[in-house]
Amino acid sequence: MTRRRFLQAGAVALPAAALQAPRPALAATVQTSGVAPAALAGFDNVLKTYVEERKISCAQLAITKNGKLVLARAYRYSDDPSVPTVSPTSLFRIASLSKHITAVAIMRLAQDGKLSLGTSVATLLGLSTAADSRLRNVTVWRLLQHTGGWDRDISRDYLYLDHTIASTLQVPLPITRAHIVQYAGGRPLDFDPGSRYAYSNYGYLLLGMIVEKVSGMSYESYVKQKILAPVGITRLRLGRTLKAHRAAGEVVYESDQTSKTVTDASGTIVPAPYGGFSMENRGPGGGWLASAVDLVRFARVLDAPGAVLNATSIGRMLAKPEIGVNEGGAWYGAGLWVRQVTGHLNTWHSGGLPGTYTYTARLQNGFTYAALFNRGEETGSLDFDALSPRINEQIGKVTTWPTTDLFPRYF
Repeated sequence: MTRRRFLQAGAVALPAAALQAPRPALAATVQTSGVAPAALAGFDNVLKTYVEERKISCAQLAITKNGKLVLARAYRYSDDPSVPTVSPTSLFRIASLSKHITAVAIMRLAQDGKLSLGTSVATLLGLSTAADSRLRNVTVWRLLQHTGGWDRDISRDYLYLDHTIASTLQVPLPITRAHIVQYAGGRPLDFDPGSRYAYSNYGYLLLGMIVEKVSGMSYESYVKQKILAPVGITRLRLGRTLKAHRAAGEVVYESDQTSKTVTDASGTIVPAPYGGFSMENRGPGGGWLASAVDLVRFARVLDAPGAVLNATSIGRMLAKPEIGVNEGGAWYGAGLWVRQVTGHLNTWHSGGLPGTYTYTARLQNGFTYAALFNRGEETGSLDFDALSPRINEQIGKVTTWPTTDLFPRYF
C-alpha cells in the first residue's frame, strides 16, 4: 500500500520526529547469507545496491531456472542489534502476493468439483443484495479478476477503514471480517460487475470466506493442507498485527508512517506496520508470511500440471477476463498479472504495506524470482519499481546458468 493510499485510508503522516523512533544505523556494507553463485553475481549486486539506496535493513532474493533453485540470498543492512539476522528462510509479510495463493485455493476447490467459478458470491455467502441488486452479478470469477464492482478510488479500501466501520456499526475495535462485510453490504457498488477492472482487497477477503464456506475448514488450514503441503512448503503462515506476536524467524518492519491503532479505541499513535492496519483481516488478500525460496517453489505449481492443479485449472488461473487486455497488452488473471510473450505466458505481481515491498515474476526461458523487503516506498524515497527492470537487465548477461539445485538445502 503506497503512502498516498495509506493516508487516504485514514492514517496520519508523521507529525514530528518525536513520534517516530530513529531509523537503525546502517552498516557500511550489506551483510549477506545464503548462496549466490559467481555466474549470478549480477543479481546479487542489484539487491545490494537496491537496499543501500533505499536504506532497507532486511531483504531476500530467490531465483529458479527451469525449476531448480539457483540463487537463495538474504541481505541485512543495519548495525542495530534489534534488527534480527536474516537468512534465506526468514519470514516476511508478502502483502498482495498472498492473492495468487488464494486464487490457487479457489481453483483447487473448483477442480475438485466443490465450487463453480460462475456462481454468485451473494448466493454462496448469503449476502444481502438490498443495498445494491447488482451484487447478485458478482461471481467468483469477477472477484478473482478484480471486476466485481468495488473501486477503492471511489469508496476507499474497506480493509483500511477500521475506525469508520467501528463507529458506523457501533462495535468495538478491533473489528472482524464479518464487520467489514456488514459495512460493505450496506453500500452500493461503484460500477457494474464485469464492466471494468478495479483492484479490490475486499474482493479477496470474500474469496477467503468462500474457501472456508466451501471447504468446511479455516482458510489457513485449507491452504496449508491442500495447496502448500503437496509441494513441500511448510513455513508459510498468516501474519499477526502486533510486533509482540511476530512469528518465529519473522523479520521486523520499518516505516516512517504512523497511524491511530486499529487494535483498540485508545487513539494511540503507533508505527504503521504494527497496529496501523489489521493483518488478521487482510489474510487472503495480503496476510501471508513467506520466504522468497518458498515463493519460487510455489510458483512451480503453475509451470506444469501436478499435485495441486491440473492443466485446466492452470489455464483458468491465466485466462483473460471478460474485459480483455489493457492498453499494455496485459491482463489480470486470477491473483496474477499476465502477458503473452513468444511461447510463454509471463506472470507477475507486486505487494505493498507500510513496512513491506514484495515482487515475484515467472518469465520466459524458465526464469522465476521473488524479492522481499522490510520497507516500502514512501514520500521522499526512491522508486521501488526500479527493481524489476534491473533484474530483467541481468538475465541477458548470464552466460552460463548453474545446474546445482539448492532446493534440498531449504526444504
